[in-house]
Amino acid sequence: MMDQKLIDLHDEYQHASLGRRAFIRKLTVLAGGTAAANTVLSLLDSNYALAENVADDDPRLETRYINYPGATGDVRARLARPKGDAKLPTVVVIHENRGLNPHIEDVTRRLALAGFLAIAPDALSPLGGTPPDSDEARARMRKLDRRSTLDNFLAAVKYLKTHPQSTGKVGAIGFCWGGAMANQLAVNAPELSAAVPFYGRQADAEDVPKIRASLLLHYAGLDKRINSGIADFETALKQASVDYTIHMYEGVNHAFHNDTSVARYNYEAAELAWQRTIEFLTEKLQT
Repeated sequence: MMDQKLIDLHDEYQHASLGRRAFIRKLTVLAGGTAAANTVLSLLDSNYALAENVADDDPRLETRYINYPGATGDVRARLARPKGDAKLPTVVVIHENRGLNPHIEDVTRRLALAGFLAIAPDALSPLGGTPPDSDEARARMRKLDRRSTLDNFLAAVKYLKTHPQSTGKVGAIGFCWGGAMANQLAVNAPELSAAVPFYGRQADAEDVPKIRASLLLHYAGLDKRINSGIADFETALKQASVDYTIHMYEGVNHAFHNDTSVARYNYEAAELAWQRTIEFLTEKLQT
């Protein structure tokens, strides 16, 4: 098992202001040398070769890129749905702070196999789309305008609600940065029926009474940065009588669901969280 200090340092690099040069310098010291640091980094960084639980050409699915109208112009998104003409409940899939990558596209296909019409918008569409390099993608994410980015995801909810193959029921699922955005959709989209934030920053307490969606909240026991906001959020949810469920997965790290990160991924927690997610979305969107 990897030293928690190494994972915490990587979190600081991924989500705070620590630059790559300073991160590598600190990592080298903690790991005990350059060779060891390189090995650790290969386990901490995402390996997108692992990101195909469901093949992109799975014969049961239709998958393609689409564009829908957003606040900043056309927003590019990956769409996946079961083949056929049936009307389906729909889900917006919201990526982490590295843009629309192969892992998130795979999650979108997993939702399609579970019977949903899902789209994964690329938040970086206004800046030319997600680049192949994850560090560059993260740098571009910091340049996004917060309000127009939220509006682009609100437009995704509207797009799915009126899609010709939609039942009109829309949910959202997000991871890390996307988990925070899923909470913001719950606050700002009264037509949203369900939201599933994975280890996402919570909405402000004063905004919680605006939430009409049911919430399924997944948190990692070792994720101190995100977990510090749970108590105030839960108090506000209770006071506003929001329908919510919290699951805490003890002994696992932020991004435990991301199976492209060897150091963070936890099979048992990820499988349980996904099972709960599908059951929740089925209950809230298909009934």
